[in-house]
Parts: sequence; structure tokens; C-alpha cells
Amino acid sequence: MDLKNIIRNVPDYPKEGILFRDITTVLKDKDALRYSVDEISKSLEGLEFDYILGPESRGFIFAMPIAYNMNKGFIPVRKAGKLPCEVISKEYDLEYGSATLEIHKDALKKGDKVVIVDDLLATGGTCKAIMELVESIGVEIVSINFFIELEELNGREFLGDYNIHSVVKY
Repeated sequence: MDLKNIIRNVPDYPKEGILFRDITTVLKDKDALRYSVDEISKSLEGLEFDYILGPESRGFIFAMPIAYNMNKGFIPVRKAGKLPCEVISKEYDLEYGSATLEIHKDALKKGDKVVIVDDLLATGGTCKAIMELVESIGVEIVSINFFIELEELNGREFLGDYNIHSVVKY
């Protein structure tokens, strides 16, 4: 399936000079959505892991059905202040400012094996923060998976030597 013909390109969003890759057109197309989730799932076949992590909000869209289909637990990675219990946090830099990601403190333990699933790999900053957060407690990252990868931004190189898979590359 040629997903590039389904993904909508929105010029000058969220600011002038940016070409935004809008996945809502994929999400509303039942065949494209199934294909996308299945393609990420295929890249995980044969791997041993305990949980799938997905950052809010669009990471939830892909990570949750994959976790369900593969009979794995899903762990949400949220923005600061969104989780109700004790959390562990990681602050990271954005292009303009900083942000903080959190998971529940009891969500993972040393020795767990995880897969990270997100909608987009651009510069890699969000994913790198998730990686540092979970590795700081002794969790092994088995695979990192994206729906879209913007290759010109070199996010893959920023993330380092991990098993990284993307469905659509620009």
C-alpha cells in the first residue's frame, strides 16, 4: 500500500516553511490504518519483550492496538502532570524551551524488555528522552518503531545503535 498517497501534506503548518505530514487521513481510512498497525507489528515478530511504550498523544494511536494484538501490556508515556500516581520523570530540550515526560514509577522494573512505538521520528528528541528514562531504571529497549521517519532530520543517528524500524520514510 502506498501510504505516501494517503498521508496529507499540509504546507506552512505549524509555521511557515514546515511541511506537516498529517496522519489523520491514514487513521480514517480503515485499510490504511490496519496496514500501518500490521506493518509495525510485523517488525516485532520474533522479538522477546514485555511491554510496549507509547508517548502521548499520537504514539498512543499506534502503540495501543499493537500491544493488544501482540498480547503485551501498554505503558503510556505522558507529559508532566498527567499521571495520577508517583512518577519518574525526564526533562529534555525542545527547539524552543523544554518539556518533561513521565511514566508511573511502578510501571517498569529493572530487567523488563520494552518496545517504543511512536508516530514520528524527526530529530529524535522525544524518543531519546524516553530511552534515557527507561534505561535509567535498568530496562532494556528491544526495538524502536515509528510510523513516519523524516530522514533529513537525522533522528536515527541521534538515537544511536538500536533496532529502529519506520513504515514510511521521507
